[in-house]
Amino acid sequence: MNVLVDLIAGARPNFMKIAPIIRAMESRNKGVGTLTYRLVHTGQHYDHNMSDSFFEQLGIPKPDVNLQVGSGTQAEQTAGIMQGYEKLLSEKPSQLCMVVGDVTSTMACSITAQKKGIPVAHVEGGIRSGDRSMPEEINRIVTDVVSNYFFTTSETANENLIDSGVSKDSIFFVGNTMIDTLLSNEDKFAKPKLWNDLGLSEKNYFVITLHRPNNVDQTDGFLRILEVLAQSARGLPLVFPVHPRSMKSLKKIGAIPSGFSLVEPQPYWEFNFLVKHAKAVITDSGGITEEATVMGVPCMTVRDSTERPETITTGTNELVGTNPERLKPFLDRLFAGEWKKGGIPEKWDGKTGERIVEQLEKILCN
Repeated sequence: MNVLVDLIAGARPNFMKIAPIIRAMESRNKGVGTLTYRLVHTGQHYDHNMSDSFFEQLGIPKPDVNLQVGSGTQAEQTAGIMQGYEKLLSEKPSQLCMVVGDVTSTMACSITAQKKGIPVAHVEGGIRSGDRSMPEEINRIVTDVVSNYFFTTSETANENLIDSGVSKDSIFFVGNTMIDTLLSNEDKFAKPKLWNDLGLSEKNYFVITLHRPNNVDQTDGFLRILEVLAQSARGLPLVFPVHPRSMKSLKKIGAIPSGFSLVEPQPYWEFNFLVKHAKAVITDSGGITEEATVMGVPCMTVRDSTERPETITTGTNELVGTNPERLKPFLDRLFAGEWKKGGIPEKWDGKTGERIVEQLEKILCN
């Protein structure tokens, strides 16, 4: 008897986290596996870069279901996702709802599944930043409250769950599926066209990604971050793949300091090629800090807290804070050759998807 598992994705990073689970399921199904999956895209984020090539690069099929929720306020999206997923489960229930990460879809589908009597497994359970002003933090907390099983990326996440009252028997420390995807694609990283257009060279430019509301929504603060980066980069190019939210503020700002190259968000292989060969990354994205850590690239996080402390305690990442003036001493340390070497966190070895599927079979099939 096959067991149907719903794999929920609401945004581009979710697919990167789910891809290794799909590969592991399909690999085991050629042998002894009994799990089948239904890939459910909620449509929370419409990303024009999620073309056929995106799914081909990750080695996953197009979604079986697209709820097509679209844009809206967080409340509107939550309601739309819950209604769409409830209808799907009523028509054809699954035996497990597996959610990943911390987007609105993660929370909405986990609540809906539980109310339909379907257990929930949370990949990246237990992650906490301690900052409840971030919508993602609320999503993490709520999802973990209603989940039955937790697949974690670190011992810190395990401790967070245990401290909140979760039974150790429900927690499985498996590693990081985002890193599975990174390592399985590393030999395919491709030089983007902009490499030659901008005259880039190895370890001689910065990659910038900024999209958090407290960094980009206030134009004065956003501009000051850009000014400090331009002043401290010592003339090196600043390659900035621009998130739609950031672009809105940049249009209001108008002229920005010289040195920046504003480019379209890049496909997976091309973006990670840029990160791998950069002198450093300046970001407010949690996922990029993980990838930079594994690739050994210096990383500066423009936030006051992080849900991925292992990228700092073990990896190449440093928490700069949101005060733009704090960027300069970190950049000075980088140019002085004093950046820490960093290491790779435990179980970030490319085998997380296999560990998850093996554990799922024990839970669902025995």
